[in-house]
Amino acid sequence: MFVGRERELSALSALWAEDGFQFVVVYGRRRVGKTALLAEFCRDKQHVFHVATEQGGRAALESFSRDLLDVMPQARDALDTFASWEKAFDYMSSQAGEQRVVVVIDEYPYMATAYSAISSILQKAIDTRMASSNIFLVLCGSSMSFMENQVLGYKSPLYGRRTAQLKVEPFDYADSALFFPGLGPEDRIVAYGATGGIPQYLLRVAQHGDLKAGLIKNYFDPMGHLFEEPANLLKQELREPAVYNSIVAAIAAGAGRLNEIATKTGEDSKKCAKYLKTLLDLRIVKRETPVGEKAGRKSTYSLSDNMFRFWYRFVFENISAIEAGLGDAVFDRRVLPAIPEYMGRVFEDVCMQYMIRRNRSMSLPIMFDQIGRWWGNNQVLKKQEEIDFIARSGQSAIFGECKWRNERMGSDSLARLINASLVPEQYHDRHYMLFSKSGFTTGLVEESRRRGDVELVGIDQLFEV
Repeated sequence: MFVGRERELSALSALWAEDGFQFVVVYGRRRVGKTALLAEFCRDKQHVFHVATEQGGRAALESFSRDLLDVMPQARDALDTFASWEKAFDYMSSQAGEQRVVVVIDEYPYMATAYSAISSILQKAIDTRMASSNIFLVLCGSSMSFMENQVLGYKSPLYGRRTAQLKVEPFDYADSALFFPGLGPEDRIVAYGATGGIPQYLLRVAQHGDLKAGLIKNYFDPMGHLFEEPANLLKQELREPAVYNSIVAAIAAGAGRLNEIATKTGEDSKKCAKYLKTLLDLRIVKRETPVGEKAGRKSTYSLSDNMFRFWYRFVFENISAIEAGLGDAVFDRRVLPAIPEYMGRVFEDVCMQYMIRRNRSMSLPIMFDQIGRWWGNNQVLKKQEEIDFIARSGQSAIFGECKWRNERMGSDSLARLINASLVPEQYHDRHYMLFSKSGFTTGLVEESRRRGDVELVGIDQLFEV
C-alpha cells in the first residue's frame, strides 16, 4: 500500500517533464519510505532500479551490471559483467541515447564503501557522457551524514552536478492518519505518537485494525516487529551501540542538558558531546533552543523520533515482563494510564505541524518563517515561563498553548498564555492560538470571539487542513 507523498511525487514528476539530463539526490533516515517513493515514481516509466548492498567492489559491479543488462540487454550475449565502472556508465549513456530512462542507485553509500573511487568515476561520466543524455539519474541513501557530506558536500567529486535534491522526511500527523481511516482523531494522534511518521511502522500497526492490538502485537510481544527496533537501528548505524543506547535512555528519562546526560550515563562530557553529534546526524536526537534565540546554554536535547520516545518510555523499562509473556498486562496497567502524560509533548509537535500546514495555505494572521518552543525567565514574577510554541516573523508572532487533557480548556489558559507572551519583549504584534483535545469552555469561546486575536482549534479541526 502506497500512501501520501503527493508533494514529493509532484516534484519528481516536474523534473521528469523537463528535457535533458537530471541528477537527483534523494536521502532520509532508514525506514522513512525512500525506496517506496522511488518505486512509485518509476512505476510507469522505463527504469533501472539498483539496490546496493554491503559487499566487495567486484561483487558490487557484478550486481549493478546484472540490473543494467536486464533493462538494456543489447550487450548481454557478449558479457554478464562490465570490465569496470567506467565501462558500465559509458554503456548506460550510449544505450539511453535520446530515450528518457530513470536510473536509480538506492543505498548509494554501500556502493561508495565497496569502491571508494565510484564518486569520481561517476562525476567524470556525468561530465563527459551523461550530461548530454536524457538519463534521469537518482542517487538515494539512508546515511544522512554520508549523503550530505560526500554527495552534496562541496568536497565531494559530485558537488555541483546534482540538478535537484529531495530530503524525505517522516510523515506528519495528518499524513500518518491516512493509514488509520477507521480510527477517530484522538486514536489517530496516539498512533502517530507511538510510531512517528515512519511508513513501515504505521503500516505494521495499522494491519491489526484495532490500535490497542496493533501496539501490543508490535511493541509488547517478544516476536513483535518493533520490540527490538531501536536496538537494531543503533546496531546498523553505530560501532558502539551500548554507549549510544545509554545516552538515548538518559534523554528519554528527562536528561536534557549535556552535563545531565553525562552524569546519568557516567560518561565524560566531551565523549557524550561526540556521541550526541552522531545521534543528531541520524535525526534520532534533536537540539532545541528557545525560538528566536541563538544556540547556547539554554539549548536542550530531546528525542526527535516518536518510535524511540515510545519504546524507551514504555518498552525499555518493561522488557523482562514482556519477555515473560505479560505484554497485555503491561499495556493495560502501565501504558494506558500513562498515555495522557506521554501525549502532552507529542500533541505540541502535532499542533506545530498543523501550524506549518496552515502557513502553507496562507490562512493565519501572519506568514511566519520560524516556529518552535520557547522558555525563559520572567524577571517580574521571578519564575520560569514556557510557551508551547511561538510562530514568528520579525516583530509579529502567534503564541500557542496545547493541552492534551480530558477537561475543557478555559479562560485561565488564555490568561496564562497572554502573560507569558509578554516576557519575550521583541514582539509588538501578538496573536494567540489555543489547542485542546477536549474542547473549550463557553467562557473561553465567548472571550475569543470578543477579543478577535484568539483562535481556538479542536481536535477535529486538526484534520481539516
